[in-house]
Amino acid sequence: MRAQLSLPEPMYAGTDHCRSDRPPRPWPTRIDRLSSRTVAAIHREESRRPYDEGLWPGATATALAACRSFLTLPGRWLYLRRGYCACEQCDLRNDIAVARDLLELTVHRLPRRPRRELEALLAGLDEELWRRTVPDPFAHRQQHRGGAWWHRRLYDLDHLL
Repeated sequence: MRAQLSLPEPMYAGTDHCRSDRPPRPWPTRIDRLSSRTVAAIHREESRRPYDEGLWPGATATALAACRSFLTLPGRWLYLRRGYCACEQCDLRNDIAVARDLLELTVHRLPRRPRRELEALLAGLDEELWRRTVPDPFAHRQQHRGGAWWHRRLYDLDHLL
């Protein structure tokens, strides 16, 4: 059973890449580089909110994993990508701006001490994201690209062609 869960799933083979029809896995008890008190505060906040408010159990860990996997890609410059699927789980895994928005939402909902620890972790990720992505010089002309600075970075459009 464990070997079946660790097999890679096909990413673009039909609709198999979307896992929205499967029940969510239990949220992790540890998040890398965060203390147990901060992880407990994150889990309390994720469990307290209804799903339609943007958080669900395990969302913060998934968003951090998406950010880290994006920043480990090879190359000097990285371009943000939009997802093929319209579900939130696929958007969270594929679009770094969606993952960063969710992390920002989590930061604002945490108590003071866990917030500082998560902000310190995000500061390093943000520095790397700022350094390795390219600003979009025409983002100010597009109304839907407002908000935080990570929405005003260049997106790779080759996967849409």
